[in-house]
Amino acid sequence: MNYQVLARKWRPHNFTEVVGQSHVITSLTNALKHQRLHQAYLFTGTRGVGKTTLARILAKAMNCENLQDFNPCGQCDICRAVDEGRFLDLIEVDAASRTKVEDTRDLLDNAQYAPNQGRYKVYLIDEVHMLSGHSFNALLKTLEEPPAHVKFLLATTDPHKIPVTVLSRCLQLNLKRLLPSEIFTQMGFILGQENIAFEPDALKLISRAADGSMRDGLSLLDQAIVYGNGQVNKDDVHAMLGSIAQQPVESILQALANADAPAILNQIDDLSQLSPDFSDLLQQLLQFLHRIALVQHVPNTLTHDLDVEVVAQLANIMTPEDVQLYYQIGLLGQKDLELAPDPRSGFEMVMLRMLTFRPMKNGNNPPIQQTIAPTSQLRPQAQIQSPQVAQMHAPHPAPISEMPQMTDSWENILVNLNVTRSIKEFAKHCILESINDTECHLNLNPEFQSLLDSDYTQKIEKALREMFGKPLKLHIEVKTLAAHTPAQQVVHAQENRQQSAVESIQNDQNVAYLRNNFDAQILHETIQPY
Repeated sequence: MNYQVLARKWRPHNFTEVVGQSHVITSLTNALKHQRLHQAYLFTGTRGVGKTTLARILAKAMNCENLQDFNPCGQCDICRAVDEGRFLDLIEVDAASRTKVEDTRDLLDNAQYAPNQGRYKVYLIDEVHMLSGHSFNALLKTLEEPPAHVKFLLATTDPHKIPVTVLSRCLQLNLKRLLPSEIFTQMGFILGQENIAFEPDALKLISRAADGSMRDGLSLLDQAIVYGNGQVNKDDVHAMLGSIAQQPVESILQALANADAPAILNQIDDLSQLSPDFSDLLQQLLQFLHRIALVQHVPNTLTHDLDVEVVAQLANIMTPEDVQLYYQIGLLGQKDLELAPDPRSGFEMVMLRMLTFRPMKNGNNPPIQQTIAPTSQLRPQAQIQSPQVAQMHAPHPAPISEMPQMTDSWENILVNLNVTRSIKEFAKHCILESINDTECHLNLNPEFQSLLDSDYTQKIEKALREMFGKPLKLHIEVKTLAAHTPAQQVVHAQENRQQSAVESIQNDQNVAYLRNNFDAQILHETIQPY
C-alpha cells in the first residue's frame, strides 16, 4: 500500500535526468566547473517545470564529495542524505506557511554557524514571493553579504511580486514551459520502465493537457493508469479528459474549413454531453489557429509539434485570410461568452459568425437559405404591403473633367483643390463670382467672416495656380450672397432627404395600419433617410 506517485518516484536526482531546461543546466554546470557559484539563485517559472528539483540538485552538487562531470554522484553520504531528506545543511522552507518576519529572523539566526556535514549551508526557500514585506527586509542584509559557507536558493512562480531590492541580489534563472513532445518522450520512457502498456496517441492527449508542466502530465498519467486498469489507451484517456482533449478542436476546425455548419453543431452537441468548459475550448481553438498561421507563413516552424501533420493539413485547406479572420472573431468572442445566455449558445454563435463572415470565394458566398412565414399569417386582416424604403440621394454634381477648367462650377473646382480639409471647409462657404487667367473673385458668406484669414487666402491662391497653371491673384470679399454656397447646398439637400423620408413613413400603408389599429405613434426624431 506504500505506492509512490510517478511525479515523486521519477523526480530527477541529477542534471542529466532533467527534461527541457538545458539553458539552465548549462549555466549551473559551468558555474560548478569554474567554481563561480553565486551567493543567491532565483528559479522562476510556472508550476511543475522543475524549480525546486533543480534547486535540490544544485544544493547536492555544491556539497557532493565526488562530482561526476559536475553532476552529483548520487552515491556518497551527502547525496544519499539529500535524497532521503536528512541532510542537515539543506534547510528547506515553504514561504507560504512561514510568512512572518519572526520566522525569517529565526531562520537566519543559525546562518552564522558552520555547516554540519557539507561544504555549504544551503537555504532553499520555496514560493518566496509569499513572504511579507518585513520578512524581505529582514532577509536583505544576509542575502547581500552572506557568510562564505551560506548559499540561498529561491524558487517562485510569480517573480513580479518579489521586491526589486531582492531581485537585484539574486542570479535569476527562468525555467521555460515544457513542449508537449518533451513531456510525451519522458512519459513514454517512464511507462517503459514501469512495464505498463500504452498507446502513443493516448500519451499525446495527456502531453497536450499537461499545459507545459511535467508534474501535471505525470499526475494525469497516474490517473490514466488507474482509469485504464493498468493500461493507457486512447479511448480511456479521451473519456477521462473530456473536453480537455484536443481531438474535438481538430474536428471542429476541419468542419469549419469545409464550411459545414451541421457538422460543427453536431460536434458541439457531442461535447455538451461532457459538460465542457466552452471558454477553455475556444482558447484551444485559438491556439490551433495560431499554429496554422505559423505553418502557413513559416512552414518549418513546428517541426517538433505533436500535431504537425494535422496542422499542415488544415494549413493547406484554409487560406491565410480565413485563419486571420477566424482568429480575430474567436478572440473577440471570448468576451461574448460571458454575456451569452449560456456558454454553449455563445460558443455556437462564435462558430457561426466565423462561417458567416469568412472571405468570399470567387466573388460570392453560398447564399443563406431562410424560411419566412407568409405575411398572411402575421395579420388576420388585409395583406400588408412591403414598406416603401426612402432612398433619397443628394444631388450629384456635374461630371468633372480629368483636368478642371475655369468654366467648371465652384463645387467641381473644390473637389480637385489641393488644400487641407479645414481650408476646403472654409472655401465651401464662398461662391465664385468670376475667374480668369489673372484673377479669381470669391464672395464669402458674412456669417463666416471670422474665419477669413490671410493664410487661408494664400494657400487657396497657391492651390488655384497649381491647378490651372496660371499666375492668378485671389480676392475674397465679404458680402451678402444671392446664391447658395456649396455648404448651404449640402445642408438643403440633407433637409430635403430628411423631409422626404418623413413623408415616406407617414404615407406608408403598413405604418398607417399600425397607427389606426394599435394606436402606434411615429417618433420623428428616429427617422433617417436611407
